[in-house]
Amino acid sequence: MTWANFREEKKLWKQGYQFVACIDEAGRGPLAGPVVACAVVLTKPSLGHPKLGLSKLRDSKKLSPKRREEIYAKIMHHHGIWWGIGIVSETVIDKINIFQATRLAMKKALANLQKKTPVDFLIVDGNKKLSFMNMPCKAIVKGDEKVFSCALASIIAKVTRDRMMLRYHKKYPQYGFDRHKGYGTKLHFTMLKKYGPCEIHRKSFAPMNKNPKFKVQNPK
Repeated sequence: MTWANFREEKKLWKQGYQFVACIDEAGRGPLAGPVVACAVVLTKPSLGHPKLGLSKLRDSKKLSPKRREEIYAKIMHHHGIWWGIGIVSETVIDKINIFQATRLAMKKALANLQKKTPVDFLIVDGNKKLSFMNMPCKAIVKGDEKVFSCALASIIAKVTRDRMMLRYHKKYPQYGFDRHKGYGTKLHFTMLKKYGPCEIHRKSFAPMNKNPKFKVQNPK
């Protein structure tokens, strides 16, 4: 089993980069809700800090919800970790498409991170560099499984989005957002067929964009 490590960060620090940010997203695939990105900078002194307590870190999708929440809580109280969040709503996703919305969420996340700390190098989880960021950048496939800071970004983005979907569940309980978080599960498709889409469903996604009979449901 592979765990995320500090090799990429250490390599870049040796090259003279002091503030290495990693960026990842959650929510590209769901049928409902926003896409959320997170950018993280880990300070060099924090590596040896006994309170870091984040061994065996990996991609958020491969951790249990309980473990993600535990790690999230440690991140929030750690002074050696800086992070920024970017959120793009389902309404904007429908207007500009999910690819552009994800880029926008990442841009927002980096901008919010830069309010707290400078950033002089960016690592992106995936296979495409973010050239529009106007700084040195490297894309790493499965970065959230390999790079420690990317794993942190993945977890923060996932927990942030999941919490949003739990709040939406209270407003639209009939869809089961507390269980599937907007992803296209069997339950979700069944509820869509029964109730039609609600205000937070992505109307540009199937099956909403292929069924003219669907009418938006208002919360009860």
